[in-house]
Amino acid sequence: MRIEIALHGAEERVAVTRDDGSTARFRVPRKGPVSHDIVHYCVESVLGIGHGFWGMVAAGAEPDEIQELAKVGGHASAKRAEVPDDMLVEILQAERLVECFEAESWSGGEDDAGLMAMAEAGWAASHVPPLVLAPGQIAAIRSRLRDLGAKWQALPAGQAFTLEWS
Repeated sequence: MRIEIALHGAEERVAVTRDDGSTARFRVPRKGPVSHDIVHYCVESVLGIGHGFWGMVAAGAEPDEIQELAKVGGHASAKRAEVPDDMLVEILQAERLVECFEAESWSGGEDDAGLMAMAEAGWAASHVPPLVLAPGQIAAIRSRLRDLGAKWQALPAGQAFTLEWS
């Protein structure tokens, strides 16, 4: 699946072309130094999360439908969360970890124990089991995030940043 993300002012425009040729488009507000969707890509691709956001989109789910399912379950805010349907577990596990890497990118710090403590609190609040990360996976996510983040920040406004999901 091809993912194209373009920055237009305070908005990111995302266009997806799935392997079967079907497409999806959505817009999200810009937040943080790196696109939220790029952080999802880094976390989900490094960890091999097949039913996270990008895996669900690749399988044919519409991005707005995924967000609505999470919202209905109270997962737009972990404070209102209910025990999720099984189909949402991996996406919520990924989302809570993505939030931690975003927070880290805003602060400029890198602390494995602190990152995992934040993630564990998020997973507990979302009523999902914690992800078990193998040694080196946090460093691999950070490395990919640094690389893609630098490319994203250097991209001229309106130009598309392209990722391939498999």
